[in-house]
Amino acid sequence: MPQLEAGLYQVASLFLIPALALIIAALAYALFALGAFLVEGLQRRRHDWRSSLARQAQATQAASDDLELVILKDLEGLRIVSRSAPMLGLVATMIPMGPALLSLGRGDASGVGENMVVAFSGVTLALIAASVAHYVLTVRRRWLLQDLRAIERAREAV
Repeated sequence: MPQLEAGLYQVASLFLIPALALIIAALAYALFALGAFLVEGLQRRRHDWRSSLARQAQATQAASDDLELVILKDLEGLRIVSRSAPMLGLVATMIPMGPALLSLGRGDASGVGENMVVAFSGVTLALIAASVAHYVLTVRRRWLLQDLRAIERAREAV
């Protein structure tokens, strides 16, 4: 049985570096999306501002259903990050916990600390990425649906 347990740990430990890399990528994406969100928020305050959805609707004469698909595609990355980052954080927490517990059993406080730093850093960054992505997703969804409704109203008025 100890060989099976060691084998399972070795397989699980293969996922630590990819999980941490995905967490860093998710955080970078969420911060980039936050910057774009802030710029769009400032632009929306101008009286002559037109949304990219309105420009696309005018250029392509796309139906509302097609514009809804554009909205879903536009928000897809934020949705994926907001939902998957916490799971990646859990993975990045659980994998180092095994060696940390073994170090604790041996009385090796420095080994516990080293593994716990990785565990808590991973989950913290993942939760920050998920929180930022969720906030941006929520507000951008509302903005885009308001834009879609304004396009529909403009079409009905003609």
